[in-house]
Amino acid sequence: MTDISISGLEFSYPGDHAFAMAVPKLTIPAGECVAIVGPSGSGKTTLLSLVAGTLLPLAGKIQIGEITVSQLGDTARRSFRSREIGQVFQAFELIEYLTVNENVLLGPIIESAVDTQVRERATTLLHSVGLGDKAHTKPANLSHGERQRVAVCRAMLNQPRVLLADEPTGNLDQANKQNVVDLLVTQAREQGSTLLMVTHDQSLLGSFDRVIDFEELTGVTA
Repeated sequence: MTDISISGLEFSYPGDHAFAMAVPKLTIPAGECVAIVGPSGSGKTTLLSLVAGTLLPLAGKIQIGEITVSQLGDTARRSFRSREIGQVFQAFELIEYLTVNENVLLGPIIESAVDTQVRERATTLLHSVGLGDKAHTKPANLSHGERQRVAVCRAMLNQPRVLLADEPTGNLDQANKQNVVDLLVTQAREQGSTLLMVTHDQSLLGSFDRVIDFEELTGVTA
């Protein structure tokens, strides 16, 4: 399991003088399930991108376990993200011409790293979320809730040390919202992953170990 430690973080988008974000200090203990709340435009999604290493801070340090992600080069960050980070997006980001099973296996397919063990894990994950009989189905034939469960399985395939979820329940009805959160938390606890989830939905917060108010955490102008 892996701590996330952020200190002295500063970030702004090039050419955008209306937004600046600072996180003086944030520590998330290994295995903790954390919800991040706050107004739109405050930088919650940006924070997830910084933790994942898809964005780099202007200043400060982001450390995941023993790795200082903010100091890695592009290739090393991509490799680290592939090995250690699982991401779930609000818009699912499934590839429509691939089957459910192929979408779950997308990362290893891209890296030519699909072996028997990986295939078996994909099958096990799909069965664990009630989609074992949908493995050869295309996303267009799935409900919103089923598509989101596929996205969760894809994120969990590499048994990530850190699981990042950006508004993963935004397009779902209330029953499916809770189902997805329960799935994320359950998978994170079973895998020993540290979970960070951005949400606007106050009704889901009771499922988490801790809730972080982003406005209180940061100095933000947006």
